[in-house]
Amino acid sequence: MYARRRRAYFLLMGGCLFLFVSAWAFVRLWSVPAAVVMCLVAMVIPPVAAMVANRRGPDDRWWDDPSGDPKSDEWWDELDGK
Repeated sequence: MYARRRRAYFLLMGGCLFLFVSAWAFVRLWSVPAAVVMCLVAMVIPPVAAMVANRRGPDDRWWDDPSGDPKSDEWWDELDGK
């Protein structure tokens, strides 16, 4: 699960770098508006990549971890019917 999220993150960030570098290295010679659009698309990719990398999978049981506060854990166990 972790390797798949990490691979997706690096693919997205690699695509972001490719868009940004190619926009100002090559595309601007033919069309400045296209280069600006490519940079705007590249600007949106890093937050999406961070969300993909930090997404919890269905196998990640983070909500079952105890908080360390016995009273709070007891209250949550009562709500969950445990």
